[in-house]
Amino acid sequence: MSTLRSNINVKAIGLHWRDNRLLAAEVYDSEGRVAGVRPLGGTVEFGESSQIALKREFLEELGVEVEVLSDPLVIENLFVFEGENGHEIMFVFEIEFVSDDYRHHETITFNESDGTSGVARWYALEELDRPGSPSLYPKGLKALLAR
Repeated sequence: MSTLRSNINVKAIGLHWRDNRLLAAEVYDSEGRVAGVRPLGGTVEFGESSQIALKREFLEELGVEVEVLSDPLVIENLFVFEGENGHEIMFVFEIEFVSDDYRHHETITFNESDGTSGVARWYALEELDRPGSPSLYPKGLKALLAR
């Protein structure tokens, strides 16, 4: 009998809008190409609420405080990345920055918790999930936002 190892990650991500464009971080494939984009946020730690985790992630990655504007949407995200199955429960919040930091930046470079750098840009939803354009992750988020 084989042992099935499973791990469900809990994430909190923030939808920050500017002129109907969403702030989203680039997600790279194994070749270093942009495969898609995902709203910023990160892992909810044990004993931490999803809202507190979201605020912590933005403070750690961008150095900005955020205000949570909505109750969360919840998405179950089943995916394959580099041949490995992934499973996430994602709490998705509408947010805004407390300050005007990054208001006029088209590109934002930030630091991930693992020490790597990330890049975030502003995207119109209609630009995403089209041939030749990045996908919006998690899958299903675009349809959920279009409701």
